Amino acid sequence: MESPRAARARERERARRSSVGRRLVMWILRLAILAVVFLAGLAIGRAVEQAPEPGGTQTIVRTLEPLTVEPRERTVTVTTGG
Repeated sequence: MESPRAARARERERARRSSVGRRLVMWILRLAILAVVFLAGLAIGRAVEQAPEPGGTQTIVRTLEPLTVEPRERTVTVTTGG
């Protein structure tokens, strides 16, 4: 049978190991969050950098087909002297 002193020592060792493991997991999580925030910042910076300049020149080329124009009606008044 194990002595109470050995049991307490084993319990302290187990608590210490789980504490170290928890700290390690927390640091890995913090680094992952930091990497995600950094990459998001890079993506936003590139998008802003590549945005077109406001007020730039835009050229549009279109071909217009001519329409047929109907002749205008003309009213002619002829006055004869008489």
